[in-house]
Amino acid sequence: MALAGRPGAKKGILERLDSGEVVVGDGSFLITLEKRGYVKAGLWTSEAVVEHPNAVRQLHMEFLRAGSNVMQTFTFSASEDKMESQWEAVNTAACDLAREVANKGDALVAGGICQTSLYKHHKDEARIKKLFRQQLEVFTRKNVDFLIAEYFEHAEEAVWAVEVLKEARKPVAATMCIGPEGDMHGITPGECAVKLVKAGASIVGVNCRFGPCTSLKTMRLMKEGLWAAGLKAHLMVQPLGFHMPDCGKGGFVDLPEYPFALEPRVATRWDIQKYAREAYNLGVRYIGGCCGFEPYHVRAIAEELAPERGFLPPSSDKHGSWGSGLNTHTKPWIRARARREYWENLLPASGRPFCPSLSKPDA
Repeated sequence: MALAGRPGAKKGILERLDSGEVVVGDGSFLITLEKRGYVKAGLWTSEAVVEHPNAVRQLHMEFLRAGSNVMQTFTFSASEDKMESQWEAVNTAACDLAREVANKGDALVAGGICQTSLYKHHKDEARIKKLFRQQLEVFTRKNVDFLIAEYFEHAEEAVWAVEVLKEARKPVAATMCIGPEGDMHGITPGECAVKLVKAGASIVGVNCRFGPCTSLKTMRLMKEGLWAAGLKAHLMVQPLGFHMPDCGKGGFVDLPEYPFALEPRVATRWDIQKYAREAYNLGVRYIGGCCGFEPYHVRAIAEELAPERGFLPPSSDKHGSWGSGLNTHTKPWIRARARREYWENLLPASGRPFCPSLSKPDA
């Protein structure tokens, strides 16, 4: 199968999804850049776009080569309530970096906002919408291709975000960081999806907080809720790159390993190929990842869905399908691993004989 070439005129996000095309999202920025020494854990803000633009540019490039169709601006927690006077410079620089890399391939730029620090304490709709609108003004000035409201644990605040983003007259996607139990007010995933679509979102789904398996369970509930309400929307899923079956309602942030001891839970590339196929079979066409989702995970999505997309990502030039590159190894027992059946059926060991396989959430 051929590798992807340089694009001609780019189709918009809804044009792609309306035609049934698979859109491959990007992956982890905060967790990955923290490991690389460019983000400080705690506030998890995105000033690296100003302080270390080369690091952010490099990560965008890695996701583009892995097959991502979307360069999402690194503007997580980049609202004025969290970044004070830095917010405008950060949002502007993030847009410029995302556009620079997107122009090197068939990728769109998505301007992203997330939940505020105010909602849990004040629920001041006018004040919160002002924060969203400030970021939107930068995204509009920089002419991003579409908009994403992501990482919302309360449906009401997510609806407010969608209502503001719709003012730009660009396509809006909205994803919540919820599991099958719904949002923090007990609103079910199906009800959340309905609220977001009625607010104006064309694409809805979940991101972060939960692993691939749990996120797909939540997506199924969202899909059922939309169907029951007689509504239609494109579906989007961007889970963690970690296995998290033991999460409570709050997701991985409540587990004792968060955020500095999550490595034993990292999904393999083969786990992600399975996730990508299951998401596709569920009817999801915007498939990506969030925290812990590395470029090789994104490549796994692109490779699994290459038959549907018609091409492989550029980084597949250095990656044999299902370990086929091992055919050249000098040791016969390693050559024997160059087959799909081996990797699909492998139960990988953790190498930690005294560690439990699951944890108990702290909250």
